[in-house]
Amino acid sequence: MLICQDEARTFVTDSRLAATLALVAGALNTAAFEAVGFFSANMTGNVSSLSERLACSELPVAFFFLEIVCLFILGSAFSTLLINQGRRHGIRSVYAINILLEALLLMLLGWVEACFTALSSGTLMILSLSFLMGLQNAVVTRISNARVRTTHVSGTATDIGIELAMLIDIVRRRESPEYAPVYLQRLLLHGATLTAFLLGGVGGIGLYRLTGEAFLLVIGALLALLALGSLCKARRQRT
Repeated sequence: MLICQDEARTFVTDSRLAATLALVAGALNTAAFEAVGFFSANMTGNVSSLSERLACSELPVAFFFLEIVCLFILGSAFSTLLINQGRRHGIRSVYAINILLEALLLMLLGWVEACFTALSSGTLMILSLSFLMGLQNAVVTRISNARVRTTHVSGTATDIGIELAMLIDIVRRRESPEYAPVYLQRLLLHGATLTAFLLGGVGGIGLYRLTGEAFLLVIGALLALLALGSLCKARRQRT
Protein backbone atom coordinates (compact mmCIF):
# COMPACT_ATOMS: atom_id res chain seq x y z
CA MET A 1 0.00 0.00 0.00
CA LEU A 2 3.06 2.28 0.19
CA ILE A 3 4.52 1.41 -3.20
CA CYS A 4 1.49 1.23 -5.55
CA GLN A 5 0.99 4.45 -7.48
CA ASP A 6 -1.51 6.02 -9.87
CA GLU A 7 -3.53 3.41 -11.82
CA ALA A 8 -2.05 0.56 -9.79
CA ARG A 9 -3.88 1.76 -6.68
CA THR A 10 -7.21 0.11 -5.88
CA PHE A 11 -10.02 0.68 -3.41
CA VAL A 12 -8.58 -2.06 -1.19
CA THR A 13 -5.10 -0.50 -1.28
CA ASP A 14 -6.41 2.94 -0.38
CA SER A 15 -8.62 1.51 2.37
CA ARG A 16 -5.72 -0.33 4.00
CA LEU A 17 -3.57 2.78 3.81
CA ALA A 18 -6.32 5.00 5.22
CA ALA A 19 -7.19 2.67 8.09
CA THR A 20 -3.58 2.04 9.10
CA LEU A 21 -2.26 5.58 9.06
CA ALA A 22 -5.47 7.16 10.40
CA LEU A 23 -5.14 4.76 13.33
CA VAL A 24 -1.61 6.06 13.92
CA ALA A 25 -2.64 9.71 13.50
CA GLY A 26 -5.57 9.33 15.89
CA ALA A 27 -3.35 7.68 18.48
CA LEU A 28 -0.65 10.36 18.30
CA ASN A 29 -3.09 13.26 18.24
CA THR A 30 -5.13 12.25 21.27
CA ALA A 31 -2.23 10.83 23.28
CA ALA A 32 -0.36 14.11 22.83
CA PHE A 33 -3.44 15.99 24.03
CA GLU A 34 -3.64 13.67 27.03
CA ALA A 35 0.04 14.32 27.73
CA VAL A 36 0.33 18.09 27.30
CA GLY A 37 -3.10 19.50 26.39
CA PHE A 38 -2.51 20.41 22.74
CA PHE A 39 -3.46 18.75 19.44
CA SER A 40 -0.61 18.18 17.01
CA ALA A 41 -2.67 17.58 13.84
CA ASN A 42 -5.81 19.68 14.29
CA MET A 43 -4.86 22.71 12.23
CA THR A 44 -8.43 24.07 12.20
CA GLY A 45 -8.46 24.21 15.99
CA ASN A 46 -4.90 25.50 16.18
CA VAL A 47 -5.54 28.35 13.74
CA SER A 48 -8.72 29.21 15.64
CA SER A 49 -6.74 29.26 18.90
CA LEU A 50 -4.10 31.42 17.20
CA SER A 51 -6.71 33.98 16.16
CA GLU A 52 -8.29 33.96 19.63
CA ARG A 53 -4.94 34.56 21.36
CA LEU A 54 -4.09 37.33 18.90
CA ALA A 55 -7.45 38.99 19.57
CA CYS A 56 -6.73 38.80 23.31
CA SER A 57 -3.19 40.16 22.78
CA GLU A 58 -1.69 37.00 24.32
CA LEU A 59 1.26 37.08 21.98
CA PRO A 60 3.53 34.40 23.54
CA VAL A 61 0.74 31.79 23.42
CA ALA A 62 -0.30 32.97 19.95
CA PHE A 63 3.28 32.49 18.77
CA PHE A 64 3.24 28.91 20.07
CA PHE A 65 0.12 28.10 18.03
CA LEU A 66 1.74 29.76 15.03
CA GLU A 67 4.75 27.47 15.48
CA ILE A 68 2.47 24.42 15.50
CA VAL A 69 0.81 25.45 12.23
CA CYS A 70 4.08 26.40 10.54
CA LEU A 71 5.76 23.12 11.50
CA PHE A 72 2.81 21.13 10.11
CA ILE A 73 3.20 23.02 6.83
CA LEU A 74 6.97 22.55 6.93
CA GLY A 75 6.56 18.79 7.44
CA SER A 76 4.22 18.61 4.47
CA ALA A 77 6.60 20.64 2.31
CA PHE A 78 9.61 18.53 3.31
CA SER A 79 7.73 15.33 2.56
CA THR A 80 6.60 16.61 -0.83
CA LEU A 81 10.12 17.65 -1.81
CA LEU A 82 11.39 14.20 -0.88
CA ILE A 83 8.58 12.53 -2.84
CA ASN A 84 9.20 14.72 -5.89
CA GLN A 85 12.89 13.87 -5.83
CA GLY A 86 12.14 10.16 -5.54
CA ARG A 87 9.59 10.22 -8.36
CA ARG A 88 12.00 12.07 -10.66
CA HIS A 89 14.51 9.26 -10.11
CA GLY A 90 11.91 6.49 -10.45
CA ILE A 91 12.14 5.40 -6.78
CA ARG A 92 8.79 3.68 -6.19
CA SER A 93 9.57 3.14 -2.53
CA VAL A 94 9.94 6.87 -1.77
CA TYR A 95 6.61 6.87 0.12
CA ALA A 96 7.76 4.00 2.31
CA ILE A 97 11.05 5.84 2.88
CA ASN A 98 9.06 8.85 4.09
CA ILE A 99 7.09 6.72 6.53
CA LEU A 100 10.28 5.04 7.74
CA LEU A 101 11.76 8.49 8.36
CA GLU A 102 8.64 9.40 10.35
CA ALA A 103 9.01 6.19 12.37
CA LEU A 104 12.68 6.84 13.16
CA LEU A 105 11.99 10.42 14.21
CA LEU A 106 9.11 9.23 16.39
CA MET A 107 11.37 6.76 18.14
CA LEU A 108 14.04 9.43 18.59
CA LEU A 109 11.42 11.76 20.07
CA GLY A 110 10.19 8.97 22.33
CA TRP A 111 13.74 8.33 23.57
CA VAL A 112 14.29 12.03 24.28
CA GLU A 113 10.96 12.34 26.10
CA ALA A 114 11.60 9.18 28.14
CA CYS A 115 15.18 10.09 29.12
CA PHE A 116 14.64 13.79 29.79
CA THR A 117 11.09 13.80 31.18
CA ALA A 118 11.99 16.22 33.98
CA LEU A 119 13.34 18.77 31.50
CA SER A 120 10.50 18.50 28.98
CA SER A 121 7.53 20.86 29.17
CA GLY A 122 5.70 19.12 26.33
CA THR A 123 6.65 21.83 23.83
CA LEU A 124 9.13 19.60 22.02
CA MET A 125 6.58 16.79 21.75
CA ILE A 126 3.82 18.92 20.23
CA LEU A 127 6.06 20.80 17.80
CA SER A 128 7.78 17.61 16.66
CA LEU A 129 4.50 15.75 16.22
CA SER A 130 3.07 18.64 14.22
CA PHE A 131 5.98 18.36 11.78
CA LEU A 132 5.56 14.56 11.58
CA MET A 133 1.78 14.75 11.08
CA GLY A 134 2.33 17.18 8.20
CA LEU A 135 4.87 14.78 6.74
CA GLN A 136 2.50 11.82 7.03
CA ASN A 137 -0.47 13.68 5.62
CA ALA A 138 1.52 14.73 2.56
CA VAL A 139 2.59 11.12 1.95
CA VAL A 140 -0.99 9.85 2.09
CA THR A 141 -2.36 12.72 0.01
CA ARG A 142 0.24 12.33 -2.74
CA ILE A 143 0.19 8.55 -3.02
CA SER A 144 -3.63 8.40 -3.10
CA ASN A 145 -4.03 11.43 -5.40
CA ALA A 146 -5.84 13.28 -2.57
CA ARG A 147 -8.45 10.54 -2.10
CA VAL A 148 -7.25 9.92 1.45
CA ARG A 149 -6.14 12.16 4.31
CA THR A 150 -5.44 10.69 7.72
CA THR A 151 -4.45 13.38 10.21
CA HIS A 152 -7.74 15.30 10.41
CA VAL A 153 -11.39 14.39 9.93
CA SER A 154 -13.20 17.62 8.95
CA GLY A 155 -12.77 16.97 5.25
CA THR A 156 -13.43 13.25 5.71
CA ALA A 157 -16.70 13.95 7.53
CA THR A 158 -17.71 16.34 4.73
CA ASP A 159 -16.97 13.65 2.12
CA ILE A 160 -19.10 11.15 4.05
CA GLY A 161 -22.02 13.58 3.96
CA ILE A 162 -21.57 14.16 0.22
CA GLU A 163 -21.45 10.45 -0.63
CA LEU A 164 -24.48 9.76 1.56
CA ALA A 165 -26.45 12.50 -0.18
CA MET A 166 -25.51 11.17 -3.62
CA LEU A 167 -26.62 7.66 -2.66
CA ILE A 168 -29.89 9.01 -1.26
CA ASP A 169 -30.56 10.80 -4.55
CA ILE A 170 -29.81 7.58 -6.44
CA VAL A 171 -32.33 5.72 -4.27
CA ARG A 172 -34.83 8.53 -4.97
CA ARG A 173 -34.02 8.15 -8.70
CA ARG A 174 -32.80 11.74 -8.91
CA GLU A 175 -29.31 10.62 -10.00
CA SER A 176 -28.11 7.89 -12.36
CA PRO A 177 -27.60 4.53 -10.58
CA GLU A 178 -24.57 3.71 -12.73
CA TYR A 179 -22.34 5.66 -10.32
CA ALA A 180 -23.73 4.02 -7.17
CA PRO A 181 -20.73 1.63 -6.76
CA VAL A 182 -18.32 4.58 -6.97
CA TYR A 183 -20.18 6.57 -4.30
CA LEU A 184 -20.50 3.49 -2.11
CA GLN A 185 -16.77 2.77 -2.34
CA ARG A 186 -15.95 6.36 -1.43
CA LEU A 187 -18.37 6.21 1.50
CA LEU A 188 -16.74 3.03 2.79
CA LEU A 189 -13.25 4.51 2.34
CA HIS A 190 -14.04 7.71 4.23
CA GLY A 191 -16.01 5.83 6.86
CA ALA A 192 -13.06 3.51 7.45
CA THR A 193 -10.73 6.52 7.77
CA LEU A 194 -12.92 8.26 10.34
CA THR A 195 -13.50 5.06 12.30
CA ALA A 196 -9.79 4.24 12.36
CA PHE A 197 -8.96 7.75 13.60
CA LEU A 198 -11.54 7.35 16.36
CA LEU A 199 -10.28 3.91 17.42
CA GLY A 200 -6.69 5.13 17.21
CA GLY A 201 -7.55 7.97 19.56
CA VAL A 202 -9.05 5.62 22.13
CA GLY A 203 -6.10 3.24 21.82
CA GLY A 204 -3.56 6.07 21.92
CA ILE A 205 -4.81 7.35 25.26
CA GLY A 206 -4.86 3.83 26.66
CA LEU A 207 -1.32 3.20 25.40
CA TYR A 208 -0.05 6.49 26.83
CA ARG A 209 -1.54 5.75 30.24
CA LEU A 210 0.04 2.31 30.15
CA THR A 211 3.51 3.20 28.86
CA GLY A 212 3.98 6.95 29.40
CA GLU A 213 6.31 8.71 26.96
CA ALA A 214 7.41 5.30 25.66
CA PHE A 215 4.18 5.20 23.61
CA LEU A 216 6.10 7.14 20.94
CA LEU A 217 8.66 4.33 20.79
CA VAL A 218 5.89 1.74 20.39
CA ILE A 219 4.08 3.59 17.60
CA GLY A 220 7.37 4.43 15.89
CA ALA A 221 8.39 0.76 15.94
CA LEU A 222 5.05 -0.29 14.42
CA LEU A 223 5.38 2.32 11.67
CA ALA A 224 8.95 1.18 11.00
CA LEU A 225 7.77 -2.42 10.54
CA LEU A 226 5.12 -1.22 8.08
CA ALA A 227 7.62 0.83 6.09
CA LEU A 228 10.30 -1.86 6.09
CA GLY A 229 7.75 -4.41 4.84
CA SER A 230 6.94 -2.14 1.89
CA LEU A 231 10.62 -1.52 1.18
CA CYS A 232 11.33 -5.27 1.14
CA LYS A 233 8.39 -5.82 -1.20
CA ALA A 234 9.65 -3.10 -3.55
CA ARG A 235 13.10 -4.67 -3.56
CA ARG A 236 11.68 -8.13 -4.40
CA GLN A 237 9.68 -6.64 -7.28
CA ARG A 238 12.80 -4.98 -8.68
CA THR A 239 14.74 -8.25 -8.62
